[in-house]
Amino acid sequence: MAVRDFMTDTVIHVSPDTTVAQAADMMKEKNFRRLPVVENGKLVGLVTEGTLADAKPSKATTLSIYEMNYLLNKTRIKDVMVKSLITIEPNASLEDAIYLMMTNKIGVLPVLDKEQLVGIITDKDVFKTFLEVSGYGVEGIRIRIEADNKVGVLAKIVQTISEENLNISRTVEANKDSGKVIIEVQIDGSFDTEAVRKTLNEKLQPFDITVESIVETSAKELL
Repeated sequence: MAVRDFMTDTVIHVSPDTTVAQAADMMKEKNFRRLPVVENGKLVGLVTEGTLADAKPSKATTLSIYEMNYLLNKTRIKDVMVKSLITIEPNASLEDAIYLMMTNKIGVLPVLDKEQLVGIITDKDVFKTFLEVSGYGVEGIRIRIEADNKVGVLAKIVQTISEENLNISRTVEANKDSGKVIIEVQIDGSFDTEAVRKTLNEKLQPFDITVESIVETSAKELL
């Protein structure tokens, strides 16, 4: 999976000469936590909730409300923006993006294609992608299966489920320290979960594959 498939490609940005007050109002109106700073088509910085908070006078200040507004309307984004940025290319893998966010303890990566800002990917995009890949929010049933981590296990599971005329929409796999593997399969449609579990176990247990549980899942809109 590439970054370009999950990034936000319509990027709202500000210029270095935008005032702190203007940027704060824009972020509040759009419910954004950060804004790229672009000059002559190139990314030059990033402004975040944190940088804006640092730019505002302390609550303990003796300045009047008029003086504070004056400062916020006078201070430019170029004076408070983050200039040292970690970026990623649109063809990079989503896993690379996650790794960069984790190792650098950041929640956003501007996406650059030949130095041009073409998108932005955030921790929220990553969370949403995980939910989509796992099948969360899809109506149907989710089958949790435990098996030995060996060649042919997944093929046998898929074959057995298909023979029961069940349509697989998602599969997620996770290895356990015990040498076992957990495979979760999302199935479209509504079924008698206990009947499905019994039938699949009868066919899979001879291969040391066990259906641990089956739960119904409901449709949910991912924000």
